[in-house]
Amino acid sequence: MKRFKIFLGLSIVVLMSISAKAYMQQRPLYEIHSMLLYNFIKYIEWPASDKTGDFVIGVIGDENVYNALNKWYGSKNKGEQKIVIKKFEGALDVTKCHVVYISSKKSSEFDLVKNIASGQHILIVTDKAGLGKKGSNINFKMVNGKLKFELNKSTTEKAQLKVSSQLEKMAIIL
Repeated sequence: MKRFKIFLGLSIVVLMSISAKAYMQQRPLYEIHSMLLYNFIKYIEWPASDKTGDFVIGVIGDENVYNALNKWYGSKNKGEQKIVIKKFEGALDVTKCHVVYISSKKSSEFDLVKNIASGQHILIVTDKAGLGKKGSNINFKMVNGKLKFELNKSTTEKAQLKVSSQLEKMAIIL
């Protein structure tokens, strides 16, 4: 198990260090986002109260991310929980979930999602410059042509989510 975790950690490091432009010639960005979303949940621990029922990942504004997540990970488990992928049309559709991904084209929904998620254990992942500092837990960011991600430790701690040190080492800490 320890070797598997090391392998998985190294896989993410390699993926994050590859030039996004070169990698996107092989895979579209929505596929990379989908893979990273799935890998993030492996390195984050939710409170015990959220470890029953289905593990729900919601997607706002990107049909391709939704479809890829559903196809690749919709039949998998996170621990004892079955992973369920839900498509939300907007912030007002957000129901009980563990993760919500907001695409750049729906970033105007961020403030409302943040208010809805307040006091809950929801990981908010975004793809728009500035949203990491504004309160997203994880925000994708291009840096010198490479895909990186910001981790807002303050908002993640407020949501009572525990991020592994391995994930922190790969992130741009805010």
